[in-house]
Amino acid sequence: MAVTVYSKPACVQCNATYRALDKKGIEYNVVDMSQDADALERVRSMGFMQAPVVVTESDSWAGFRPDKISELENALKSSVA
Repeated sequence: MAVTVYSKPACVQCNATYRALDKKGIEYNVVDMSQDADALERVRSMGFMQAPVVVTESDSWAGFRPDKISELENALKSSVA
């Protein structure tokens, strides 16, 4: 499952999200919205106004959301089993 984290530099919630994803062994790609205007516009068009924005094949959310990261971990485990 593709997981993309749209982030910005010096973002506390972004760093917390990376740590939580790493701890659960979830692979992800990082897109720096401060360096990619298209990514910033994509995130805004989705209605998000804060970083990070996490996008998966079936869900998306903004901010540090441990509950959503746990749901993602469970979904990944289910798809492997």
